[in-house]
Amino acid sequence: MRRARYAVAAVFAVHGGVTGSFATRVPWIQDHASVSAGQLGLALAFPAIGASLAMPLASRITHTFGARTAMRGLISLWTLALALPSLAPNLYTLCLALFVYGATAGMADVAMNALGVEVENRLGKSIMSGLHGMWSAGALVGSAAGTLAAHLGSDARLHHALAAAVLTALGLIACQWVLDLRPTEDEEPPPRFALPPRSALLIGAVGFCAVFAEGAALDWSAVYLRDRLDSSAGLAAASTTGFMLTMAIARIAGDAVVNRFGSVRTVRAGGVLAALGGLLVVVANHPVVAMTGFALMGLGIAVVVPLCFAAAGRSGPNPSQAIAGVATITYTSGLVAPSAIGGLAQATSLVVSFGLVTVLACGLAVFAGVLRTGDRDRPKVSRPDAAVPGPRS
Repeated sequence: MRRARYAVAAVFAVHGGVTGSFATRVPWIQDHASVSAGQLGLALAFPAIGASLAMPLASRITHTFGARTAMRGLISLWTLALALPSLAPNLYTLCLALFVYGATAGMADVAMNALGVEVENRLGKSIMSGLHGMWSAGALVGSAAGTLAAHLGSDARLHHALAAAVLTALGLIACQWVLDLRPTEDEEPPPRFALPPRSALLIGAVGFCAVFAEGAALDWSAVYLRDRLDSSAGLAAASTTGFMLTMAIARIAGDAVVNRFGSVRTVRAGGVLAALGGLLVVVANHPVVAMTGFALMGLGIAVVVPLCFAAAGRSGPNPSQAIAGVATITYTSGLVAPSAIGGLAQATSLVVSFGLVTVLACGLAVFAGVLRTGDRDRPKVSRPDAAVPGPRS
């Protein structure tokens, strides 16, 4: 089980590495495709659309081929899809490339989270926060490599081709040791497409609040400091970096907190921290106050999504389907948040927009109880051969 835990952690890091590698070369891709800022914004909605439509397929693929084979195929499709956006010569091909990029990302996301939940339940302790911390670490490494490539003026087509090859090899190596879960003989295959189960809707609502706050902070924190507090470009960018760092650190350290206090109390405390951070952002009259607020928001929401996936995986007879439902809701939140913040800011102000974020953060504290599954709000100890209902190894 220790080997399986490290293997799925490596898969999470590879998945994050693709995201980091792509994000740093978006300006190059924009220039190569000759698209305006507005057209780029439209194109960048397609990854979330592709992911939301494709994620329900992951459960069926896993059932048909087994978890290990499915994970090999899906992580390879995702890493290889990294090379597509930089090849796009215009807006239409860029939208198509980003749709495929998002679809493969979403399916791989569901498969690796389902594996993570299974390992967590067999170990009998929280590991999902740490797994998502590995994703953040992989994203930081990928973005660092992408920053270096951009600084050297390298062609993103070459950069992404090399990165895709390396990440594909690493993903395939890691998948050798993930759990090989297979369905029981009498288990019905999940539908190709299905609406999220009711349990996933309630858990996904908590994840929606967290991802909305995350998307708002990532996309608008620098703008907030620049436009609202007249900060320099460097200081404004530092606020986004600080937010990402606090999230990564909190996720890596989060499992110890969850194992000690349980998921419900952890999310309630995180909601209080995130709401406090949002309040600091709203009332800030100095950049340091706002940066502190954004850092507290990152600290407060960091472990919420991993715990939502963990709760979904224990909420019903088909963990993959429940996880796909929660993932679809959270991806939708990530798609809606940036435009909702911008639209509200246009109609009122950025202060009012982050007032909404603060209210949603309060919702984490109020509705954290939906993450409680069974008699305890932490993973149940189980024998290595006693997995959660659903696919068996």
